[in-house]
Amino acid sequence: MREPRTALARATHGAGALLGNIWRRLRRGPADMAAAATVAWLPAAILIFVAQVACEYGMVRVVSETGGPKGKDYCILYNPQWAHLPHDLGKASLLQLRDWTASMLCSPSDLPAKGFSNQIPLVTRGNCTFYEKVRLAQGSGARGLLIVSKETLVPPGGNKTQYEEIGIPVALLSHKDMVDIFKSFGRAVRAALYAPNEPLLDYNMVIIFIMAVGTVALGGYWAGSRDVRKRYMKHKRDDGPEKQEDEAVDVTPVMTCVFVVMCCSMLVLLYYFYDHLVYVIIGIFCLASSTGLYSCLLPLVQKLPFGKCRVRDNNLPYFHKRPQVRMLLLALFCVAVSVVWGIFRNEDQWAWILQDALGIAFCLYMLKTIRLPTFKACTLLLLVLFIYDVFFVFITPFLTKSGNSIMVEVATGPTDSATHEKLPMVLKVPRLNTSPLALCDRPFSLLGFGDILVPGLLVAYCHRFDIQVQSSRIYFVACTIAYGIGLLVTFMALALMQRGQPALLYLVPCTLTTSGALALWRRELGMFWTGSGFAVNTSLL
Repeated sequence: MREPRTALARATHGAGALLGNIWRRLRRGPADMAAAATVAWLPAAILIFVAQVACEYGMVRVVSETGGPKGKDYCILYNPQWAHLPHDLGKASLLQLRDWTASMLCSPSDLPAKGFSNQIPLVTRGNCTFYEKVRLAQGSGARGLLIVSKETLVPPGGNKTQYEEIGIPVALLSHKDMVDIFKSFGRAVRAALYAPNEPLLDYNMVIIFIMAVGTVALGGYWAGSRDVRKRYMKHKRDDGPEKQEDEAVDVTPVMTCVFVVMCCSMLVLLYYFYDHLVYVIIGIFCLASSTGLYSCLLPLVQKLPFGKCRVRDNNLPYFHKRPQVRMLLLALFCVAVSVVWGIFRNEDQWAWILQDALGIAFCLYMLKTIRLPTFKACTLLLLVLFIYDVFFVFITPFLTKSGNSIMVEVATGPTDSATHEKLPMVLKVPRLNTSPLALCDRPFSLLGFGDILVPGLLVAYCHRFDIQVQSSRIYFVACTIAYGIGLLVTFMALALMQRGQPALLYLVPCTLTTSGALALWRRELGMFWTGSGFAVNTSLL
């Protein structure tokens, strides 16, 4: 599950930035220090550092003094060791926001003649410490301080003595948000600083759960039924071009190894050359998802009673097969949907719906096309990818200079990316709860396609085995339920650990153990392991 750090991550670095600083500081030891030694002193170092700088995401509600537009929340990064912010907006004081960004507020000469009595001044970051700025602001009557930064927001730190001296909140606000505030509300504005509690889990997890389990179940069912139908069509030939389906690809051990090596290589390349390769991935997604959408809609279009006329005889590529007009229209529709998403992919309000629809179609197409011939092949693929997922989420922070997980960094997009593009190979749903994390860090929850496809291939194998041994789809149902349980365990781990989770860490044991135990209980483990049931039972044909 490529879910960004949520509520409790505020205690380290506001769900992202501070965590990277922690790892960087921890890695400032000798270059040849072993990873095992790093793990040994990691907890103590984290506790020491968090004791020095605690950081949270909060919000500043801005309203116009003269009426006009409805109030709007903006992201702030603050240190509760200076002063705590109220969790309830109703308990936050609505104070005048004063633009003093022409000054750095580093000396008494930078103060206005009448001070900042009952105001929240906006000052520019730089030239002196946070403590010097907030001390001057507090001394002149300010009730809070917002420091405007054009750079990445960092925690406004200090020491214990300074914390005890200061009694007003101090927070960082991005320069972009400051410009938007005065553009939207004018110069006469009031602001209230507050930090609502983060929900343990967002309701959008329910939507992700339904989409993921539904895709796995539908894809597994379709793949099994297609396999039987393909055997039936060998006995009843139908050479019509519309009746022919793409051949399934059986995965071999060599293909598994090659695939994993390619995944590792591409992930590392994306980590180091993200801004260049992200557009390649976007192009591949557009092509693959339009193909998947065509494959999913084709059976429905074939049932339509119109558009059966064919293209005239010609020598053009593909068209010389004289496809039906309705197939051409379907292909154009699928390409158009993919192109529309490609153009408007950064429209957060609605583009995620198209991305999820195209992503589900792509996953269904892959589950239908790729086939694991034996439970042995399923076990090999799932275990190798299990190790791959855990390594790139939990181990790579010890190996990278930034101390960040390669998997999470690539899936959510590097914070220092010049393009600000995101990889489309995920299901994404916007957060439904209003919270600082949704506003400041990541407005979407993510689930990678691999977390659907990898267990989905096992579910598809279980369905095919069910059909061949006439077991009333018990393997298919059990494996699908196990996938759902594994996904729920992933969500629980996400809520408890408050950091990105490798979903395969929970999905692989749940699905493999369930299907293997069921085969053992039914005394079919030998056939299930080798897939020999496919060669024995042809009574359904």
